Amino acid sequence: MKKLIFLLLCVMGVYAENILVAAAANTTYAMPEIIKSFNRQYPGIHVKLVLASSGKLTAQIMHGAPYDVFMSANMKYPNVLYKKGYAKTAPVVYAKGAIALFSVKNINLNDFKNALLNSKLIAIANPKTAPYGRAAVEAMKSAGIYDKIAGKLVYAETVTAVIPYTINEADVGIVAKSALYSPKMKQYRNFADVSAKLYKPINQGIILLDKKDGALKFYNFILSDKAKEIFKKYGYIY
Repeated sequence: MKKLIFLLLCVMGVYAENILVAAAANTTYAMPEIIKSFNRQYPGIHVKLVLASSGKLTAQIMHGAPYDVFMSANMKYPNVLYKKGYAKTAPVVYAKGAIALFSVKNINLNDFKNALLNSKLIAIANPKTAPYGRAAVEAMKSAGIYDKIAGKLVYAETVTAVIPYTINEADVGIVAKSALYSPKMKQYRNFADVSAKLYKPINQGIILLDKKDGALKFYNFILSDKAKEIFKKYGYIY
């Protein structure tokens, strides 16, 4: 029996497939559970995950990075890659992202305008490269306060990096709602949703960059009902 198990493990090792997934930083907290659930169905496929801003990942893909699947924080970057011939599939929405206010200080975050107007330092993701940063700017402009607080803004490279900025320096951070579902965030209680009337929920797009079997299976899993259930647990909407 031991010899049989050993042989089976050897066979599985021979046929194991590695795939490289590039994912937007806002998916940081959801992806471990996504990959774990995927591997229950496909234990022979090893998923290596690279997390960064969507703009940075797009630049890497255009410079030859060997990613198999790209999960962006918006539709812009997948559309650019598709039009330029880098993608094997047209972009599809896999989730919609939302933003929230977060602070470790005793600030009333339920009043979006006053919370930001009364803050000395506000952390957001870089709106030049991060879709969640652009959503933050859109919300501030819709609320009519952007010009008044633009000088208070500090920029993190990714929306995930807004968290440590806010904990250590800023009074308030505008974060991905999904970040609030991290186990590490349970110690902090001061957060509030930003009204969806102030910005458009962020359509997050996925494209397949290589049609090898493991990549195709992972791509289809991300669009499955099981993956949607997991994403909903982490603050995404559909």
